[in-house]
Amino acid sequence: MSTQTKRSEPVEPERILTACQAINEAFAIIGERNKDVLLFAEGIDDPSAMYGTTKNLRGIYGKDRIIEMPIAENGLCGVAIGAAMSGKRPVISFHRVEFALLAMEQIVNNAAKMHYVSNGCHTAPIVLRLVIGRGWGQGPEHSQSLESLFSYIPGLKVLMPTFPADYKGMLIAAIEDNNPVVIIEHRWTHYVKGHVDVGYYSSDITKPTRLKSGADITVIASSYSTLDALKASEALAKVGVGVDLFDLRVTRPLVLGDIEKSVKKTGRLLTVDTGYKTLGIGSEIVAAITEHCFESLKAAPSRIGLPDHPTPSSRGYLQGLYPDAKKITAQVCDTLGLTEEKKKSAQKFLQEMTNDLPIDIPDPAFQGPF
Repeated sequence: MSTQTKRSEPVEPERILTACQAINEAFAIIGERNKDVLLFAEGIDDPSAMYGTTKNLRGIYGKDRIIEMPIAENGLCGVAIGAAMSGKRPVISFHRVEFALLAMEQIVNNAAKMHYVSNGCHTAPIVLRLVIGRGWGQGPEHSQSLESLFSYIPGLKVLMPTFPADYKGMLIAAIEDNNPVVIIEHRWTHYVKGHVDVGYYSSDITKPTRLKSGADITVIASSYSTLDALKASEALAKVGVGVDLFDLRVTRPLVLGDIEKSVKKTGRLLTVDTGYKTLGIGSEIVAAITEHCFESLKAAPSRIGLPDHPTPSSRGYLQGLYPDAKKITAQVCDTLGLTEEKKKSAQKFLQEMTNDLPIDIPDPAFQGPF
């Protein structure tokens, strides 16, 4: 007799949204539920509406809760921290991560430390949305990925969503959290499509998530690099390589329990950073895994990330700069000691999937759901 339970209710159809639409929906839902949520941004009402994420929200938030911010990031952050200590839940959206550098004194010395220095009497439930990414010739000042900088600070939570369902749920969870939360959004992930549940829900903001199961190597990636790792794992599967793939999602707190279990199974580790390889998040993961899983390792852990120099503006100088599916595939093959024939086969499968896209436009293949 079958042990399967028959479902009497109809199966819900896939509800596909972009990450941008998922963020906008999260703002609409939380704004209706909690009148203490405030939205600050430069250009919050202009036609781009923060890449479309704050579009058509004035009808929900009204003129007093959706605020056009001046080009004075440090002062604005101070005002928002004060509002948070008084019971409000402000969200500040920066078009570029670099703009938040002007507010680092407030973020590091006030928001992150408020609960500690007040002996638990005060909290600063503020959310900072920082946009990172590449493309369009933005060059050294607007293409940086600085998650390591913010993840270094005790008192902050740092999130890096990849998929639309996480963008919605993690944003709602961040706004409801009593700690200061930094959400780092790669602008190219705004175009990623995937299933998003209807209505209110919040997502876990404490640990990674496993995207694929495999027994040969553990791969950890974050943000847009997760999409490259996903594509590489599909190409590697064609040649018989099983990748245990994790979307890191959260860089502080850095909870590695599931990854430690994975490495004890696979014996191999590759980290893929969106930011710099040197002193990157991957470096900390490799150090922790080596410390706790040394006897399980069958090969030296490896890292992929940006090189130690600023990002050029010219497409011609960008070749080979960024972590991508080709680099991930090649590194996995080398770590496993695969033959040249298998390595070439994996790269061939990958080339058929990627179609040699230009390096400075997002891959349209990432439609989800994942």
